[in-house]
Amino acid sequence: MNIIVLMKRVPDLVEDLEVDDTGKALDSEYLKLTLSEFDDHALEEALLLKESGGGKVTVVALDDEGVDKMLFTALAKGADQAVKISGAGNIDGNLQLARIFTQVIGQQPHDLILTGVQAADDRDGQLAPTVAALLDVPCIEVVTGVTPGEGQVTLHKEYAGGVLAEFEVDLPAVLGIQAARQTPRYAPVSKVRQVQDSTTIERVADASGSVSSEFEVVVMTPPETGEGAQMLTGVDELLEILETKGVIG
Repeated sequence: MNIIVLMKRVPDLVEDLEVDDTGKALDSEYLKLTLSEFDDHALEEALLLKESGGGKVTVVALDDEGVDKMLFTALAKGADQAVKISGAGNIDGNLQLARIFTQVIGQQPHDLILTGVQAADDRDGQLAPTVAALLDVPCIEVVTGVTPGEGQVTLHKEYAGGVLAEFEVDLPAVLGIQAARQTPRYAPVSKVRQVQDSTTIERVADASGSVSSEFEVVVMTPPETGEGAQMLTGVDELLEILETKGVIG
């Protein structure tokens, strides 16, 4: 099975995020980017599928200043090939990103395309279905486990309230992974360095053509802070507040 994993670097939410002087974007001077946690789960699920049923895992990402480290780490974890796409310019939405990815996917053998169910910088969860629509293949999102079969995969999809459903999907297909069957593995720094010395990342140029902007950011602001929480010391204090607000008599 040929598996392609679409990967993306997003702002590290552990860091303090600041809005720049334009009020329309994050200040990039000290912005730290990291692999989207859902894409990390997509990679882990791809590696588990490879280990259980054989095949090849290819990771694909847009070229930027720190993408090499991310791709070499994926190779150190067990991916077989890494591709970075150069010349994409400023990407402001998942339609543009999907068109860029699909023109690269078309150049690679593929049975299954995996990506994270969403990313921290947009939260719209539209990359997987948009890629699937452009490729004219099935798509299922919020996937929590995949089992390979003959010409198809069996998977679990999570619904609200923790309800799980099982699907059989014919290949090729696109899946939005919410959680792999196990915690994403760790690649030691020594192994990453070894891969850097012995493996190369394939570079391809963006040939998707110009795509009109999907939207315009009007303003971006930090979330407003409230008055804070009131800490209660006991049940009596809670009952007093409920009586004051007329909740209880």
